[in-house]
Amino acid sequence: MLPARQLALDLGHAESYARDDFLGSSGNSDALSMIEKWPDWPAPVLALVGPRGAGKSHLAAIWAELSGARFLSGRGLQSGTVPGALATGALVIEDLTAGTFEERALFHLLNLVREEQAFILLTAEKPPTLWDLAIPDLMSRLRAVPTVILGAPDDALLRAVFVKLFADRQLQVDEGVISYLLTRIERSLAAAKEAVARLDAEALRRRRPITRALAADVFRAEQLQMFD
Repeated sequence: MLPARQLALDLGHAESYARDDFLGSSGNSDALSMIEKWPDWPAPVLALVGPRGAGKSHLAAIWAELSGARFLSGRGLQSGTVPGALATGALVIEDLTAGTFEERALFHLLNLVREEQAFILLTAEKPPTLWDLAIPDLMSRLRAVPTVILGAPDDALLRAVFVKLFADRQLQVDEGVISYLLTRIERSLAAAKEAVARLDAEALRRRRPITRALAADVFRAEQLQMFD
């Protein structure tokens, strides 16, 4: 029979986006500082830019808690969503990528934000000035939007993230496991989450503890599959 902890894994692992669970580093300190300065922003619209897994969603959640903001995905940004989008006075539009949202809808929102004395937080992987847009006036508006860049996490942050991710799963691992993972994964928080989930699942499947040897076995097998 599997231990109780292993049975509990089927329930999943809820990720906390609370302020106290945000791990700060040199790469995200400017972004966190700007989020916490609200409503004293330099403009009513702010763009938060960084690679996948850099912490944009966590920062957006922190701001939503402060501002009462609603959430809207970039793909869900259409003309029909504009009326009432700023009803709470604050809106997060996540994962904006050129070609995946209705440009005119964003243009209207950027015009409305000052009229309604509201605030918008945009998140994206690329700065708005690099988006390939069809509406020149929209590009003009976006050039005026202050942009905060999130850098890739450093070793200290990734190490702290690994400790927290394993602890969230009620797992204690040797420092050697974390040191090994730091040399094998992409430099992102998303990759760290995927690595911990993969190791936990494999340890359950093999009914073994998570050790450096298990980590090496899992990631070596993965690398070999890439070249098959």
